[in-house]
Amino acid sequence: MVLKLTAKQSAKVRALARKKCCNCVGGNCLLLDDGEETKCVQLISRYGVYCNYFLNAVLPAEKELYGDILRQNKIGH
Repeated sequence: MVLKLTAKQSAKVRALARKKCCNCVGGNCLLLDDGEETKCVQLISRYGVYCNYFLNAVLPAEKELYGDILRQNKIGH
């Protein structure tokens, strides 16, 4: 499931990924690393939340942003 974001939310999500996601190292995603560095999808995404790890483990820590995104996408939490 992809959660759509506004431009303001997108900027906050990218900042959160850089600061709080343990899999985002130097702008690359450790989960996607198969021997070659791979950019973090949340850092290159402008329109949605595409990473399930970020959605389930990182985003909920920011309760207000998480709630806003869920309401906007009409998902109960």
